[in-house]
Amino acid sequence: MTLSDLGWDDSFARHFQIYTADGLVPARVTLEHKHAYELLGADGAFSAVCTGRLLHHAVGDGAVVPDDRAELPAVGDWVAVRPRPFSGTLPPGELPIADIHAVLPRRTKFSRRAPGDSRAEQIVAANVDTIFLVTALDENFNLRRIERYLAVAWESGAQPVVVLNKSDLPSDPAGARAEVESVAIGAPVCLVSAASGDGLDALAPWLEPACTVAFLGSSGVGKSTLINRVLGFEHQRTGAISTAVHKGRHTTTHRELIVSPSGTLVIDTPGMRELQLWDVDAGALDTTFAEVAAMAAGCRFRDCSHRAEPGCAIQAALDDGTLPADRWQSYQKLQREQAYAARKSNVHLARETKAQWKRLHVGMRQKARLEEAE
Repeated sequence: MTLSDLGWDDSFARHFQIYTADGLVPARVTLEHKHAYELLGADGAFSAVCTGRLLHHAVGDGAVVPDDRAELPAVGDWVAVRPRPFSGTLPPGELPIADIHAVLPRRTKFSRRAPGDSRAEQIVAANVDTIFLVTALDENFNLRRIERYLAVAWESGAQPVVVLNKSDLPSDPAGARAEVESVAIGAPVCLVSAASGDGLDALAPWLEPACTVAFLGSSGVGKSTLINRVLGFEHQRTGAISTAVHKGRHTTTHRELIVSPSGTLVIDTPGMRELQLWDVDAGALDTTFAEVAAMAAGCRFRDCSHRAEPGCAIQAALDDGTLPADRWQSYQKLQREQAYAARKSNVHLARETKAQWKRLHVGMRQKARLEEAE
C-alpha cells in the first residue's frame, strides 16, 4: 500500500518537508486508544505513542501551557513519526512501535465541544472528503438534529451527504426524503436500507479509491450495518433493533479508519448522544440555512434584529408561512449556541463580553443613583 492509497497528496507532502531532514516518516492515524494510536504508512502498520514534547505542547502542565487536546492526533490525521528500531520477530498480534513527533495541518476536521467540558474541542474525524450524516427513518428521525449536523459538517470543510437509513420502515419514505431536502440545502440526500441493500448504489459517487468518507450520526441509526455493506464484509459488530424503543442498539465503541477492498478509506465513529457546536462560524450557519440568510438580506435595515422593525423580511416570511416557525427557531438556537461556543473557545472574546456586561451593569447602577438623587 502506498501513501497515495491512504489519501496522501502534494499538500501534505509540502507540510511534511520540514520533518524529512530529521529522518521522520509520514503515517496516518487509523485507531485512537486512550493513551496510544495505531497508524498505517508505506511500511505497514504501527502502534504509536506521542512524544513528551508533543504532549506537553498540547496538554501542558496545568499552569503555564493551556490544555488544547485538539492538537493531539485524531483518527484520519497525518502524523510525522519515528519508528523504533527492533530486531527479531514480533509476537503474533503485536505491531512495531513508533513515536509521534508532530501532527500535520488538517485539510478538514469535524469537531464538537467535548461532552462534559464546555472549554475543550474534540476532533471526531480529520482530513475527511465526504461526511455521511446518517439518520434513521424511525424514532431517531429529527429534522432539527439534521440541521445541527449539517452546520457542523459545512464548517468542517468536507462535503456533507445526508443518508436516510431504514427506508423500509416508514410508509412514506419519499415524503420523509422531501422533508429533509427542504432543510439540507446544498447537500445530497440519499434514501437507503442497510438491512436489505436497497439504494446503496446512490452512495457510489463518493466511494472512490483513496477518498476518505466518515459515517456520523447518533446511536442506533445503523452506521455499522451500513459500513459492513460498503466494505463488503462484516467488519463491525451490529445489534438488533430494540423492540422497546424501535431504535437500533449502539455497537461501535471507538473511532477507526478502515481501508475498504475498493480502496475507499472509511471512518466509523461511535453514535453521538450530543453534538454541541464548536468554532462554527456564521458562514456555516448561513450555508445550512441558506434561504433564511437570503430572506434576511432583504430586510430594510442592515442591522435588523428581526423582531419588530418595519420592513423586516423575516417577519413577513413568518407571517405568510414562507419561513416555517420551527425552522426559524432552530436557526436562532444554533446562532445563540454558536456565539456561546465562540466565547468559550476565544479567551479574548470572553473577556470582552464580560467587560461589556460589567459596563452595562455599572451604567444601570449609576442611572439608578441619579434618578434617586433627583
